[in-house]
Amino acid sequence: MRKIALIVALLGAIAATPAAAQMFSDGYEFLKAVKDRDGDAVTAALDEPGSTIVNTRDLTSGETALHIVTQRRDAVWVRFLTQRGANPNIRDKKGVSPLQLAVTLGFVEGVEALIKAGAEVEVTDTSGETPLISAVHRRDTGLIRLLLANGANPDRADNSGRTARDYADLMNANTSIVAEFDRADAEREEKAETRNYGPSV
Repeated sequence: MRKIALIVALLGAIAATPAAAQMFSDGYEFLKAVKDRDGDAVTAALDEPGSTIVNTRDLTSGETALHIVTQRRDAVWVRFLTQRGANPNIRDKKGVSPLQLAVTLGFVEGVEALIKAGAEVEVTDTSGETPLISAVHRRDTGLIRLLLANGANPDRADNSGRTARDYADLMNANTSIVAEFDRADAEREEKAETRNYGPSV
């Protein structure tokens, strides 16, 4: 009886192995096709009924297809993948989201596409750094303006207790960054006044 049970278990394991290998193979092939810019292969994989392969992750790095195309600063592929259901908030094994990667690279078009696809603007990395703080470190006023316009909070602190505004203030020579915060503050106040305008009931 024990031998029969062992044989049944062994046969079950053998039958399951090709499915597991196929699953690994499909994910590997999909990410390889993305890296190779093979649009036909990627589209064919995404068109499979019930496919969730668009969010498959590299077993080693945890990167998704969206990380790969963001890393190569490819806005066309960023838009294509997000339109096909790629999650812009999946993090790799280092805890980095595609938006954080795009900001670090100064990839403005990618940042715009990811925010449009629903990327969280207030996402933080392991040190508590937000994309806005990262943009301040880069001294990238265009990115700072874009992030502020999409709701980034200049007063959210990282793990050291410093905010994007604090880091901007430390850059005494760079008044253009402080001006971006002042402009965003004025716009927020103006919106608040507009909402509060009118007779109270």
